Amino acid sequence: MMLLKPPAKKISNGVTTDLHRKILKIIFLFLFFIPACSLKEAEESNIITIAIESNPTNLDPRFSMDAVSSKITRLLFNSLLKRDENMRFIPDIADRWDIPDDVTYIFHLKKGIKFHDGKDLTSGDVKYTYAFILEPANKSPKKGGYDKINEIRTPDDYTVIFILKEPFAPFLDNMTLGIVPEHASKEKGSDFSSHPVGTGPFIFKEWTQDEKVILSANNSYFEGRPNIDGVIYKIIPDETIRVLELEKGDVQLLMNPITPDILPRFKKNPELKIIKNIGTNYSYIGFNLNDPILKNLKVRQAIAHAIDRDSICKYILKGLAKKTDGILTNYNWAYEPDLKNYDYNPELSKKLLDEAGYSVSKETGIRFKLTFKTSQNELRKRIAEVFQEQLRKAGIEMEIMTYEWGTFFSDIKSGNFQVFSLTWVGISDPDIFHYMFHSSSFPPDGANRVRYSNPEVDNLLEQGRVIMQEDKRREIYSKVQKTISEELPYISLWHSVNVAVMQKNIEGFALYPDEDMVSLKSVIRKNN
Repeated sequence: MMLLKPPAKKISNGVTTDLHRKILKIIFLFLFFIPACSLKEAEESNIITIAIESNPTNLDPRFSMDAVSSKITRLLFNSLLKRDENMRFIPDIADRWDIPDDVTYIFHLKKGIKFHDGKDLTSGDVKYTYAFILEPANKSPKKGGYDKINEIRTPDDYTVIFILKEPFAPFLDNMTLGIVPEHASKEKGSDFSSHPVGTGPFIFKEWTQDEKVILSANNSYFEGRPNIDGVIYKIIPDETIRVLELEKGDVQLLMNPITPDILPRFKKNPELKIIKNIGTNYSYIGFNLNDPILKNLKVRQAIAHAIDRDSICKYILKGLAKKTDGILTNYNWAYEPDLKNYDYNPELSKKLLDEAGYSVSKETGIRFKLTFKTSQNELRKRIAEVFQEQLRKAGIEMEIMTYEWGTFFSDIKSGNFQVFSLTWVGISDPDIFHYMFHSSSFPPDGANRVRYSNPEVDNLLEQGRVIMQEDKRREIYSKVQKTISEELPYISLWHSVNVAVMQKNIEGFALYPDEDMVSLKSVIRKNN
């Protein structure tokens, strides 16, 4: 994977000398950080300041992969299609689309859409964006998502035709990529990632590494000018400082991640309001199915029944998670509600372990020992300790092993684990099951990290990719979900609850399941 990193200096729409940069910094500090007037200015401003935990890595939609970059680029760029608040496809720059056969997708573009530099968007820009990604020399990390494309045709300035190599039912899921202007991309080259030009509701103005990203309202936006004048993403790695900035009014909005323990503090503050909505992020426990202990289904079932998910959601996650028995939420058209349930039942857990042949040893007082790997994130470590205590009551000794993220994730991909916990982010099309559980998807060719293999599931997942009718695909994925639920390569834990905390005079902000912040264009900031 290649990510074009922004240079570690102030990035703006012009070339700035060191002296000019110092002068501008002094002016910035004078305007924004004088204690006597900063709060008053913040109240009178029609700009929303949002605190985020880290820098974006890349503001070019052809390369950006991290969550922070994605949130910002969706305000700068439009795509052929987008998802609404219920995760259904709706037109974006496409006015409509047709699928005349299983390998042909025709998109008819809206007319009069302009890039931020005033140039018209045409079908040539759409073709250029996708062709760029498909070119191996450009090393886009998103290339694999478009390898079914055989040809892209542009019969006129407002029609784009994709011809696929073979039927691929999840194809529309890939049509949510931000479209870049061919002229600006060629002119700026690799510098485009730090000086992006799109068609979105906001225009890029400035990126100061480790400090802020500034966007201004697009007065010529084809869906109408945003209600606010701009957005400032203030980069504040420390959560305590983010909280203090929100409480004193220098920041108007915080969104995921928010530590659950801080929520009660926000609830007591009359100047703030909290909104929540279930998201698509899915947390789970994964098993190494090649392990001599864990390949026993009754052992996995026993572990599932030994874990009290309700208590963790209530007391540790403070309501910022909702227990689930499956991977998909009810936002998803393929959601299957009738899955095997593994509610907390310590007595059943002990019974299953006895039946599996793992009785309690008189010498050690335990049945067997497992190692559980997780990252060094404090909340994840705390949850792991709860798992450890709950499994101890069933007679299982669990050693917790924590690693920095790179080492941890490398071990999981290589199969160097017994038990681990991770979160899938932004699940949309059920074709994700192919990536998770098809026997051809063992790393590095996919994310079947638990080494699950079932020929029947493989066959269903292959059918799910080529059958175009949604009702038939729903039947296929219902069978997949039920089989996965029975065979338990994962213990489903919970879906995250998206949460945003904001000043009480902010109205119109909506929480999308995939954490999209596009509703900022509709936000109104009322005067107190």
